[in-house]
Amino acid sequence: MNKGKCINPVILAAVSRLGHGDRILIADGNYPLASKTADAEKIWVSLSPGLPTVTDVLDALQSIINVEEATVMQPSEGPDPDIFAEFDSMLEGLELRRLGRFEFYDECSKPSLRLAIATGEKRTFANLLITVGCA
Repeated sequence: MNKGKCINPVILAAVSRLGHGDRILIADGNYPLASKTADAEKIWVSLSPGLPTVTDVLDALQSIINVEEATVMQPSEGPDPDIFAEFDSMLEGLELRRLGRFEFYDECSKPSLRLAIATGEKRTFANLLITVGCA
């Protein structure tokens, strides 16, 4: 029986095919997943507006993988979105790499993006691109 926080069988199967350096996008409900993730495997876990959140999915993934890098979509102006502080807290010391919107889309269109997960997250700029670390 699976004792981790991630019990979604499709996500578990997809993650089992990933290795060190592969990347996972956890996307908010506004992200154009179908058009901005190239050939990555796509999984829609969005249930309703706000559910699950990007941080819910990150928490579940962290129970089965190590994260060695994290990249966010930086707004072009204004303060950092509140969710960035949550990412900082959950990622324990990893510094968030920040890319502009179109650079973020370009990064998510590279072959290293192997899995893209759509959430029901309503907060804007809540997209998180993580790199799988070593076991």
